[in-house]
Amino acid sequence: MSEKFQPTLKSVRKHEVPEWFHDAKLGIFIHWGLFSVPAFAPSGKGENLKILAKEGWIAYYAHNPYAEWYLNTMKITNSPTQKYHIETYGKDFSYDDFMPMFNEAAQKWNPEKWAEIFKKVGARYVVLVTKHHDGFLLWPSKYPNPKKKNFFASRDIVGELTKAVRGKGMKMGLYYSSALDSTFMEFDIKDVVDEFARAPNSPEYIEMNSAHWKELIDVYKPSILWNDIGYPRDANLAEMFAYYYNKIPEGVVNDRWMQVSKFLSKFANTKIGRKIVCWYVKRMFLTKGIVTPNPPHCDFTTPEYSSYHDIVEQKWEATRGLGTSFGYNKAEKPEEYLKVEELVRLFVDIVSKNGNLLLNLGPAADGTIPEVQKNCVLGLGSWLETNGQAIFGTRPWIRAEGITTEGIEVRFTQKAETLFAILLDSPTQSSVIIKSLELAKKAIINWLGYNEEIKWVQKGEDLTISAPKALERSPAYAISITPKPSSH
Repeated sequence: MSEKFQPTLKSVRKHEVPEWFHDAKLGIFIHWGLFSVPAFAPSGKGENLKILAKEGWIAYYAHNPYAEWYLNTMKITNSPTQKYHIETYGKDFSYDDFMPMFNEAAQKWNPEKWAEIFKKVGARYVVLVTKHHDGFLLWPSKYPNPKKKNFFASRDIVGELTKAVRGKGMKMGLYYSSALDSTFMEFDIKDVVDEFARAPNSPEYIEMNSAHWKELIDVYKPSILWNDIGYPRDANLAEMFAYYYNKIPEGVVNDRWMQVSKFLSKFANTKIGRKIVCWYVKRMFLTKGIVTPNPPHCDFTTPEYSSYHDIVEQKWEATRGLGTSFGYNKAEKPEEYLKVEELVRLFVDIVSKNGNLLLNLGPAADGTIPEVQKNCVLGLGSWLETNGQAIFGTRPWIRAEGITTEGIEVRFTQKAETLFAILLDSPTQSSVIIKSLELAKKAIINWLGYNEEIKWVQKGEDLTISAPKALERSPAYAISITPKPSSH
């Protein structure tokens, strides 16, 4: 069979997003590694963007709420993480000393239990971090890190989880940090220029990076390649995409493959350049969320801890933790986690605007998923058992948002001949009036989860729907309308 995709951006950009990814809606992200041993990040200042808005880049990195960034944050003088590390483990305890502790704890891990939970939640795919910015691998690579020969897990975590996830009928995706690898970096990241414009680019690093990606593709055949931050400047990105698509035509790649040019990298590392880049990226993050500008190619975009305000034509995937971290942070308090109601409403909003949600779970070092996280995602799963048909396999309607006369927000999705109107709160009246929604005369309406006949009446542009008599408390209610309205 001749290879369909050529190693050029023009060729790989012809790749179409497969239907399975449009249909999937919900993925589970897993951040698990050496950082799960200390499981610490400063808590209480809120999400990254709140810190950035209030205190700027220096505070953003020194008080990074992402526990998976432990290695970088512990190196920043007087950071809360550095203080915690010295107090807990002592000055001479290095990050690498967490490796035997992680490997020992991970012996208790049961991948089947994870897969059972993900299935119960309703996830259609899983994305595992195979290497984070610390360079530690979760699989036994044939291409060891030339800087640290045995820097990998004692179990083939990637292989074991892939098998368990696929065994439950879900797709498996793999994350790999290409732009940051502390084993190849001689500096700490203290502002955004350090993060984006000083990434390793040596021939040695490019060779390892490329070998790792191809090994992950060949051995584990992932349905998603989820890169982070960016990609080495001198690496052949189009060749990597073509290699992947020719092996896995139904696979998808995310948007975080930016290659910072030599000119921009040089400019950003001057005094004035650093000021300009820091100002520009801060403004972009605070107005658009943590997004990747102008990726060379992608199947979907990945706003982080943020969302879009309207339907976006290009497929996208919102990603976030249940709290303010991806890696498990034992310093986080229960009130810093999403409530089930918030999670359900956030998810419905994302789906109505053509998005998927990649929701992160951060396990403890021994592989247990903390109860506060488990309870939250199982709450979402419980809601989906009743309302999943208004979510999975749907597409955005002609508009995403509506409202009732009571002020309850409404989100719309559609599938075949059916429109779903999802109320994001509990009605207090015996009927609901959705503004500006005109139905066909013989339309049939159902409240998902209730068998009784639902009456409705059209009053001008507004639609009045009777509510079920014994309406139970729920984070959201899905109403199906068949046939769907032909106009606004």
